[in-house]
Amino acid sequence: MGDRQLEVESIEPGSIAEELGIEPGDTVLRINDKPAADIIDYCFLTAEEEVNILLQKPDNSQWLLEIEKDWDEELGIIFKEGGLGATRSCRNKCIFCFVDQMPPDMRDSLYVKDDDYRLSFFQGNFISLTNVSDRELQRIAEQKLSPLYISVHTTNPRLRVKMMRNPAAAKIMDQLRYLAGSGVEIHTQAVLCPGINTGEELERTVADLSDLWPSVHSLALVPVGLTGYREKLYPLRKFNSVEAVEIIQRVYQWQKVFTKQKGYPLVFASDEFYLLAGKPVPPADHYGGFPQTENGVGLIRLFVDSWNEIKSELPRGLPSETNLKLVTGELAASVLDPVVNRLNKVENLSVELVAVKNNFFGADVTVAGLLTAADITGQIKVCGNTGAVIVPEAALRSGEPVFLDGPSLDELSHKLGVPVLAAGNPQELVEIIKQLDL
Repeated sequence: MGDRQLEVESIEPGSIAEELGIEPGDTVLRINDKPAADIIDYCFLTAEEEVNILLQKPDNSQWLLEIEKDWDEELGIIFKEGGLGATRSCRNKCIFCFVDQMPPDMRDSLYVKDDDYRLSFFQGNFISLTNVSDRELQRIAEQKLSPLYISVHTTNPRLRVKMMRNPAAAKIMDQLRYLAGSGVEIHTQAVLCPGINTGEELERTVADLSDLWPSVHSLALVPVGLTGYREKLYPLRKFNSVEAVEIIQRVYQWQKVFTKQKGYPLVFASDEFYLLAGKPVPPADHYGGFPQTENGVGLIRLFVDSWNEIKSELPRGLPSETNLKLVTGELAASVLDPVVNRLNKVENLSVELVAVKNNFFGADVTVAGLLTAADITGQIKVCGNTGAVIVPEAALRSGEPVFLDGPSLDELSHKLGVPVLAAGNPQELVEIIKQLDL
């Protein structure tokens, strides 16, 4: 940890750093006479009114800067690589790892397995703690790097070692107890594999984690995702509808008990379980403030509630006949059926819902976020009167209009011969329709 250094990439104009003469290429060595390994140390150590920074210039000369500022005032330094350096990679070989099930010859970034506690703190990435040393665990506790998002899967040490294929996985409860005792807020997940960490094993996991409340603040249960690229991998199967119903019923029972005991539901089933079971998702007050939406917990409820609030803003009609195609994955089609029915009540608007089968990853992958341009192109039929195609924003790379298999929105638009637009929520969908009314 101590051999990483903070190299300055740029300086914000008018900042304290600019006044002091800090420049790109400079390196922060120590702050208040303590080593600064990364951006976390930097943020932790500069949250003072008096800060001394030992700086090294590109010519190896060193400056000692004495700074007086408000405790929450930033210095205006932007570091290379976000001040984190190389991302720490995963040392596990989990039997359910989705990266191991990726098709070949895709972009390199899709095969990266990160397991970096700093990214858990900064970005909400799930980590396993199997590559965290005692010293780093102490650092997390001392600097209150909270909340953390931790993939537990099971609290049975032998089973966790078997599932993650890493002897270090057995330490999870000791690690969680230490972090909980230090006041770190923790959100956990269990990727459930039928017949492996379900049943009595899941009962044990829930009981163990609930004992660490309120530090362990949530547990998301997520069904294992299986692609068509599992040759020579551990034999797993997906959940069937009956098993999905059983998970939902047990979650309801846990939530009822924990809400009474702790004032909080604690355990949540991901949306995929409700869709697999053919059951409606619970109302918003069952989601405890939605602590794990990035894990697919409560997104449907948020979508439905948002749609019900925003649909009144739809125009009564469009100036001319318009035909749209709304693309989704097979799993979420039932959620969008009432949306499409309402859209088709707008005069001169005709919307067709297209549930695209995932041939790229395999038929068992049915979520909209893993749709590819190739499958959309191969299955959608664009007619001469099609005005536009609307695709789920979740199918695009974060912050960039590119599909998992490479093509961009513009390239797909060119391929189909009509505009292709992305919508990430009901508000964006309604805005697209309102633009047609101009």
